[in-house]
Amino acid sequence: MEKENYSLVTEFILRGLTDQPELQMPLFFLFLGIYVITVVGNLSMIILIGLSSHLHNPMYCFLSSLSFIDLCQSTVIIPKMLLNFVSEKNTISYSECMTQFYFFGFFAISECQMLAVMAYDRYVAVCHPLRYNLIMSYQVCSWLVCGVYMLGFLGATAHTSCLIRAFFCNENVINHYFCDLLPLLKLSCSSTYVNEVVTLASNAFNIFFPTLTIICSYVLIIACILKIQSTEGRSKTFSTCSSHIAAVGVFFGSLAFMYLKPFSVKYMDQGKVSSVFYTILVPMLNPLIYSLRNKDVKIALKKVIERLKF
Repeated sequence: MEKENYSLVTEFILRGLTDQPELQMPLFFLFLGIYVITVVGNLSMIILIGLSSHLHNPMYCFLSSLSFIDLCQSTVIIPKMLLNFVSEKNTISYSECMTQFYFFGFFAISECQMLAVMAYDRYVAVCHPLRYNLIMSYQVCSWLVCGVYMLGFLGATAHTSCLIRAFFCNENVINHYFCDLLPLLKLSCSSTYVNEVVTLASNAFNIFFPTLTIICSYVLIIACILKIQSTEGRSKTFSTCSSHIAAVGVFFGSLAFMYLKPFSVKYMDQGKVSSVFYTILVPMLNPLIYSLRNKDVKIALKKVIERLKF
């Protein structure tokens, strides 16, 4: 079929999480609550790290950047999702869809790379404590953070550029609650070969390699911890990494379930449930995980509250 015969889609319909009308309002209030907790939690973490001078070190610099990414990621997805819960017709224009997908890709890739950078930071802190300040200098940290965002920019630009080249015919119902790559490509009536190649390359670079970096870092960390003689010392050292392990497990587990399956996936409903974890729940849980399990954050929070009181 020639390009001139295509009836190009100007807007999409988002099917959402469920088609059952009686669940729309309960889900609206559930995800509204999650979004409020996400915004408050991540903004609080960014402000707390900014105000507390003893948290001005590489670990908390990366944590502040992670909170910023989580805040933006949830803002890209949830407000439109909430609007769809209370709308009769869940439509999104072609340009809005491409924009949403671009920023989703940017922040998702950035989070993958940031978690890998944080794992490397923990490796240096545990395995080379005497050289930590030299290795993780301010300049190195700045370059690492800039590199994370640059990789997010390059990945999102590559994906979106290829997606814009695809043609969408009469079918315009996206079986998802936001404009994600796989549901969009299933609607395309043109060849998606280039998109598939870019997706495989991106998955390798932005999921496999960060995961490999994290695994290698923690293998070396565990080896160092086992060399510590005292049980108290081992417990204290491991506690500094446990928060990051929990965040990584939830994020990469749900992400891999969605994107490391065969491309011709038939189980999109399971994919939607998996997407809820890394787009909605992880941004909410990260500040809770890092604050509740981190003694320095608790002390900083107590000091800030005391300063506000007096």
